[in-house]
Amino acid sequence: MATLLAHITVNPGCEARFETIARTLHERTHSLETGVVRYEYWRGAVPGTYYTLLSFCDHRAFIAHQTSDHHEVASPQLGELVADIRLEWVDPIEGAGDLAPTRTQAAPADADELTARYTDRFAADVAAWWLALR
Repeated sequence: MATLLAHITVNPGCEARFETIARTLHERTHSLETGVVRYEYWRGAVPGTYYTLLSFCDHRAFIAHQTSDHHEVASPQLGELVADIRLEWVDPIEGAGDLAPTRTQAAPADADELTARYTDRFAADVAAWWLALR
């Protein structure tokens, strides 16, 4: 499995447009992708802050999401609205969550150029301290 939390700050006045794009991404991700486990958007307490919880059956399914047509269309639109984004790989505490541990994967040997580039760019960062607690 691969799970991450996106910390997003939207430019002032762009919240409504961001939420429209988020709704479209949510609908298309859940209707068109087979490897999605969770894909949810949340408003934060501070104005203009949002969080996205993304969980996929494995890292390759996450990369398939990143390279999907609907995500590729939305990315430049979001780029106009987002002031900052930080992706944080997270790991569930066994017995205190229902998701499986985050694991990294290499791109398949026959991966196209975009998939290979995104696999490197969005490599799952499995923190060493997690391993001792799994």
